[in-house]
Amino acid sequence: MSRIPNAPALPEPTPEERALSQRLTDLIRAEINRAGGAIPFARFMELALYAPELGYYSAGKHKFGAAGDFVTAPELGPVFAQCLARQCAEILGALSNGDILEVGAGSGALAMQLLLELERLGQLPAHYFILEISSALRARQQAVFADQATHLLERVHWLDTLPPAGFRGIVFGNELLDAMPVECFRVGADGIEQLQIGWEENCFVWREMRANDALRDRVTALGLTEGYVSEIGFAAEGWVRSVADILEQGVLLLVDYGFPRTEFYHPQRASGTLMCHYRHRAHADPLILVGLQDITAHMDFSAIAKAGTESGLNLLGYTSQALFLLGCGLGEIATRIDPADTRAHLHFTNEVKKLTLPHEMGELFKVIALGRGIDMPLTGFRLQDRRSRL
Repeated sequence: MSRIPNAPALPEPTPEERALSQRLTDLIRAEINRAGGAIPFARFMELALYAPELGYYSAGKHKFGAAGDFVTAPELGPVFAQCLARQCAEILGALSNGDILEVGAGSGALAMQLLLELERLGQLPAHYFILEISSALRARQQAVFADQATHLLERVHWLDTLPPAGFRGIVFGNELLDAMPVECFRVGADGIEQLQIGWEENCFVWREMRANDALRDRVTALGLTEGYVSEIGFAAEGWVRSVADILEQGVLLLVDYGFPRTEFYHPQRASGTLMCHYRHRAHADPLILVGLQDITAHMDFSAIAKAGTESGLNLLGYTSQALFLLGCGLGEIATRIDPADTRAHLHFTNEVKKLTLPHEMGELFKVIALGRGIDMPLTGFRLQDRRSRL
């Protein structure tokens, strides 16, 4: 089947990029052959993003910032981290010492900026752990600290997996869940179909297969109309449950783009939410440029909240990124900018617009907090808490 229209014209990969993509294509094709002709899209996405040394996040390709494929909030400047630091400081203060674990730290800019601001606030964590599976990104993160915050490097420790049970502190992920593999489905005339990936005429193609029980039951409960195509983030929900297993006391704080379930599966969103990013071009074809482009899907935050609460966590807050940043003192941070410094003031203004305006990141991006052993209201949700919408 053709799930999406043909991709728009995109910049040509370099010969080196094409060679890497071909190696990954061969690896995925071999798995398709072993599976009898098709694999679930979730497995395709996992390999495309995380296959050792070949996947988008596993290879050494530059991903973040102007020279990469997309820009995340920390790449815009320090404002996002400075606001987040106030929320982290509040939680760390309530715990009377605790750690921070950032999962998928990207370029390392957020970790560095966050620790510098927590130092200024007098609320540094005992340890700052970074869970990073990419050796290339880990090296880049280490270089950022070595270049801009060497004195804090001794607090930073890199992990390959989640720490054992008993973690106290903050587990944080910024644009983390959107890159976790998703199952794709279609509501067919004869029932729920799982969308899988095959190989035909020298390219990857969509295939429709009968859905397994778990996927069928989940989609059937949504009451969608025939022809509806979308995704379910089983991997992200499972990851939230894993964090709940290790969190003794503290907060899981997640920032990502998405909607409550009623908006996620809205009739006008009947083609799903898959999106790809390549050299600052966004398009909707995940089957091309394998290993060279990011593949993402929006979050069903109702499902994320349910995964957490069913695992024993409390839902502590849910709101838009704009309101979260304002609740965390964005206005006070603005007063630190010298209005006479025209250049700095312009940069700050542009950064704030990108982070908070509804047509930029302000409304599409949401912040959700789940926790254990935290009874106080969190400052980031004081202006508007949308938990009732989940």
